[in-house]
Amino acid sequence: MTGMIAGVLGLLVGLVIGALGGGGGVLSVPALVYALGQDAHAATAGSIVIVGIISVVGVLSRLRDRTVDWRTGFAFGAVGLPTAWAGSVLNRVVPQPVLMLSFAGLTLAVAALMLVRGGAGHEPAAPAAAGPSGGPSGGTSVLVRSRRRAFVVHAAKVTVAGSLVGFLTGFLGVGGGFLVVPALVVLLGMRMPVAIATSLLVLTLNAAGSLAARAGHLESDWAVLGPFVAVAVLGALAGKLVADRLSATSLTRAFAVLLLLVGGGVGVQSVVALLS
Repeated sequence: MTGMIAGVLGLLVGLVIGALGGGGGVLSVPALVYALGQDAHAATAGSIVIVGIISVVGVLSRLRDRTVDWRTGFAFGAVGLPTAWAGSVLNRVVPQPVLMLSFAGLTLAVAALMLVRGGAGHEPAAPAAAGPSGGPSGGTSVLVRSRRRAFVVHAAKVTVAGSLVGFLTGFLGVGGGFLVVPALVVLLGMRMPVAIATSLLVLTLNAAGSLAARAGHLESDWAVLGPFVAVAVLGALAGKLVADRLSATSLTRAFAVLLLLVGGGVGVQSVVALLS
């Protein structure tokens, strides 16, 4: 019976990751804790395994589409590796109700950000051309400075956002896609379909770093994780087909609503646990 429940939940998580490029950890942690009876520390570790495997499948399924921004994805993942390690160490000493309440608060905050500012994404604006009074050399100099400034700002955003996402991946056991997608859309101006594909690459790297930090402390019940992952992989492939048929605006709103529902439910459960 447990295996059947795990399979059903895995299908849902796979669909969400495949369609939205994240949010699977937001679902898998509560599913493992509240539906399958695991404690928060085992659930966060298991969630990283689940999200990591599904994300690899998601990246491979998008190779032909060429929607993955490899440079941004690898940079995001690389700066997050040290902080993912730190988050994984902290995870082992934080009480379960506090861990879950932190999870809920962050989820609700990101949902609000997506609804208020997410939109459908946009392309970064091109630098304005120099006017004729600047002359050829003056115009070139202004353009070079503008591009350098844009590169520095872009690198700073990737570094800060990637480090934060890496830490939360390790600490909360989520792949970070529910943070990566809003960061790519809102901060870096990426279109939603590209943000979804790129976030899967970041999830893969973050999951690898978090699992390495948990080496020797990994608690995995493969009687639960096995059917969960097997069905979730199929769900991820189906989720990609769903994403291909929806507009970027619809995907953004669906992502935000999902976070609101999950964050609210986990928050209520956590407050009750702290007060009891």
